[in-house]
Amino acid sequence: MAAPEYVTLSVEDGVGTIRLDRPKMNAIDEQLHQEVRAAALEAGERADVRAVVLYGGERVFAAGADIKAMSRLDGRSMVAWGRELTDSFTAVAHVPKPVIAAITGYALGGGYELALCADFRVMGAGAKVGQPEILLGVIPGAGGTQRLARLVGPARAKDLVFTGRHVGADEALEIGLADAVVPDAEVYDTAVAMARKFAAGPPLALAAAKKAVDEGLDLPLGRGLELESRLFAELFDTEDQDTGMRSFLEQGPGKATFRGR
Repeated sequence: MAAPEYVTLSVEDGVGTIRLDRPKMNAIDEQLHQEVRAAALEAGERADVRAVVLYGGERVFAAGADIKAMSRLDGRSMVAWGRELTDSFTAVAHVPKPVIAAITGYALGGGYELALCADFRVMGAGAKVGQPEILLGVIPGAGGTQRLARLVGPARAKDLVFTGRHVGADEALEIGLADAVVPDAEVYDTAVAMARKFAAGPPLALAAAKKAVDEGLDLPLGRGLELESRLFAELFDTEDQDTGMRSFLEQGPGKATFRGR
């Protein structure tokens, strides 16, 4: 891929910021979502990235897919387009590190589907989220029926998808679409502060915890418990486990410095 035009990855103090910047509203076209995929893969591989913030800037997170580009496609073309978009978003969901979406302005349609790929969502008090695809005669096609239903339950997901309504910050917090609501000007800093707390933790254990929860949800309980037990046991072959337990015994909890090995 050529040098990214709309998406950048910057790193400071263990926190990688994936920044969307496609004027005017971060509409998601093929180029933008492929650049998001590349940034997510890079963040997942880099040892100096311990946690990730997904950010669209002060004005808007992402107002949705590029409808002008999509309107030219037929069903056959959309199969390939939708597969690529889903693959890009899945790359974000599979980053083996804590990911926090910092939502300002609007996160609608594909924009909120992208935010759903994060582990947590920090939302500005004036922001709005939603899945308005039904108003265009279609449905969400990049996780808006599946990740949303897993997040807030099928009935609430159906309400949002069937009506296409915009949800303000207070309701979003109440029903689980957001994990924190802060003044608009504090969204990014709040997300970075959350990410820094995770960045100080044990990277291998955090990756295992994320894998256990995310993959376990799609398994029967018995198999989910087997997955958890296996991941738990594997951590006992790591330096971080030795460091953490030795530090606990010698100094008490919360004093260990983890190296991700």
